[in-house]
Amino acid sequence: MTRLHEWARRQPDKLAFQMADTGAALTYAQLDARANQTARWFMSLGLAEGATVALLLENQLSTFELWWGARRAGLYYVPISTLLSAAEVAYILRDCGAGMLVSSHAMAELAAAAVQLLGPGEVPLRAMVDGVARGFQPLEESVAPFPDDGRLPERAIGREFMYSSGTTGFPKGIRRPLLPCARRHELPELEQKLRIMFALDDQAVFLSPSPLYHATGRFNLRVIECGGSCVILPKFEAEATLATIARFRTTHGHWVPTMFSRMLALPAQVRQRYDLSSQRMALHAAAPCPIPVKQAMIDWWGPIIVEYYGGSENLGVTAIDTPQWLAHRGSVGRPICGEMHILSDEDHNTELATGEIGLIYFAGGVGFKYHNDAGKTESVFNTRGWGTYGDLGHVDPDGFLYISDRRTDLIISGGVNIYPQESENVLATHPAVEDLAVIGVPNPDFGQEVKAVVQLKPGMPASPALAEELLSWCTARLSRIKCPRSVDFVDALPRNENGKLLKRVLRAQYAPAPATPQSGKTD
Repeated sequence: MTRLHEWARRQPDKLAFQMADTGAALTYAQLDARANQTARWFMSLGLAEGATVALLLENQLSTFELWWGARRAGLYYVPISTLLSAAEVAYILRDCGAGMLVSSHAMAELAAAAVQLLGPGEVPLRAMVDGVARGFQPLEESVAPFPDDGRLPERAIGREFMYSSGTTGFPKGIRRPLLPCARRHELPELEQKLRIMFALDDQAVFLSPSPLYHATGRFNLRVIECGGSCVILPKFEAEATLATIARFRTTHGHWVPTMFSRMLALPAQVRQRYDLSSQRMALHAAAPCPIPVKQAMIDWWGPIIVEYYGGSENLGVTAIDTPQWLAHRGSVGRPICGEMHILSDEDHNTELATGEIGLIYFAGGVGFKYHNDAGKTESVFNTRGWGTYGDLGHVDPDGFLYISDRRTDLIISGGVNIYPQESENVLATHPAVEDLAVIGVPNPDFGQEVKAVVQLKPGMPASPALAEELLSWCTARLSRIKCPRSVDFVDALPRNENGKLLKRVLRAQYAPAPATPQSGKTD
């Protein structure tokens, strides 16, 4: 598989990256040269092969120079969410053992606050993009003096050191071994399959609407390694995104369901204003997509929607294209990597029959370990070495997978297992519902009861009558035991920047208050 340097020789003046808002761009030749300069700078600072550089950046072109520079210097690079608190940033810096922090000037305040929480000697090297700040060296001035030729010392190939989104608690680090320099042109089987399945080639124009620090940022690497071009949005805004597709004639994009919903919410005359005919493939993942939302996107964009299911751990991946989905509505597809098994929640080695809901395991995926957490790593695998993302689901007779829920979201009421996704799918079809979550809340008799937390569409007033209507809507379409017993209305649900619902945050709001110790007599 051809890499950046070879493509820079073949097509030096072709745009590799372009910002959709400012027009700032990097050609292949510029990216290749700046990656070399950045690599030399990293090595001049004493960052040895296998050291870690943390990146706290909003979407901008410097990100890619730093990514490729770290790869060529044999370093791990850790993209950090700009939405984290200072304490959360400090946690990741400490956990990954970062030898250096690179922040943008826009993130300077957050970076400085995180550094204040670190101990003496932690993250000794710090640099700032697009500005100056106390304790940070200016990146552009520091890198510029270094030669941009490709004669670099031979090191292993650096790679991304990804932290999970932390939807169930503290983020978990996923760090795989570096690739020896002699094997730099090797491409794992999963990567080969992904690039073929998603039709990535040198004609691809990929639209990146998500934060680059998210795992979906990897698709930009794949596109460049296939010789294509990438257009980067500073952030997702529904109409601006449609305008970008039309303006740059993008062929590919990576989406999450929340983005679909927001684009669909635009008035019809706005949606019809933009020519979207250049699109060849719209990928989506990261969160469950309600069936009505996906059907509406297919009706609008045509049969170009491809969904995949997997995780940063790469234990296994499934995928489903539009014709397959129309025949298996709600499915996330069949495996393209790893052999899938549905196992009993009580015995993680007992396989269940077709149609039965259990934990989804994969055999034969890409090996991994959670950084600094051997116990968590061990909990992912059963005694056969099969691994799970912690999701529940079932397969149909044709082998297509359907996700029920995460294991941590399962509701047990009166000893009965209830999968929130079922009632969420039903309630999402009500015309008043903009967003919702179904969770288990404490019940003194049954342990838990089912509650719906609903965000209404603009202009829809909350009322007891509407709550009753939603409950009736659900019980008319689903077994009563699976339906919520109550509905609460909220202005917005807690989601992370890529649309993943943070149910742990909701559950915490309904958890019983801790008992307050009483003063006075003691036993």
